[in-house]
Amino acid sequence: MAIAKQKRLSRKTLRRGIKQQLQYLRRNLGHIDQLLREIPEGKRLPLPRWLLYRYWVIQHLYQQQWDMYQTQTNRCDNRIVSIGQPHVRPMVRGKRNKPVEFGAKLSVSLSGDGLAHVDILRWDAFHEGLDLTAQVETYRDRYGHYPERVLADPIYGTRSNRDYLKQRGIHFAGKPLGRPKQETDENRDQLKQAKAQRKQDYVQRIPIEGKFGQGKNGYGLNYIRAKRANTSFAWINSIFLVMNLLILERIFFALCKSSLAGFIKTLRLAWEQQFFKPARGFRLFSDCKFTGLIY
Repeated sequence: MAIAKQKRLSRKTLRRGIKQQLQYLRRNLGHIDQLLREIPEGKRLPLPRWLLYRYWVIQHLYQQQWDMYQTQTNRCDNRIVSIGQPHVRPMVRGKRNKPVEFGAKLSVSLSGDGLAHVDILRWDAFHEGLDLTAQVETYRDRYGHYPERVLADPIYGTRSNRDYLKQRGIHFAGKPLGRPKQETDENRDQLKQAKAQRKQDYVQRIPIEGKFGQGKNGYGLNYIRAKRANTSFAWINSIFLVMNLLILERIFFALCKSSLAGFIKTLRLAWEQQFFKPARGFRLFSDCKFTGLIY
């Protein structure tokens, strides 16, 4: 308490306080372990399951903190930041107001029809660009063919991803790698046309960013209150399911306004287009900041 009340702590004082707290925790864990050893083997432990689970998490947490204290570092692999949610990992985002965020990080694809799909959801930090090939292959498995275009963040535009898309005849909407071409009288119109095309592609990426805003503002996507990892996974996917149902609902009521014959014909065409000939275009975007209540 005396150390916590100090406004400015020296490194020596801070390390002394951390060592004392770790020693107190080690002493308490030792007492608990001694009491548990007195229970005959095969007899049920007199603790509920959730307390045993937290006891196991606290032991791992103590070991991580003690290793960081011994090596004088501030990081470790699979660092536990919440006793109630040990699967949550800190993610350094570099933002000014929130340099570190906690929660699920996911990659979402948006088809030309406006339907969003959660392709990847993880709790640890990862490079989104490494998942582009898996997402494109998932698109092929879902619709039967590769998309004609990929509208994605610049982070997806790595050299390996561009080569992968080029081999399959997929257009990547992004700025070319390398030094920009020198503008001359011969290529002035071509460069201007390419710049206008990139601008149009960036505008077409707006719906996927709006999809995250719709989920956060309308359905609490940034306030996931589930405790377990699988429950949070189901909660997040359920939100995207509801948003997709709204898209299908608008399509359904638009079809109801036509005549009966036209309705049946249009429904058949929409069904074939949805499952066999999806709209051209494929957008990728990744976001984080699904914090929930972790403390």
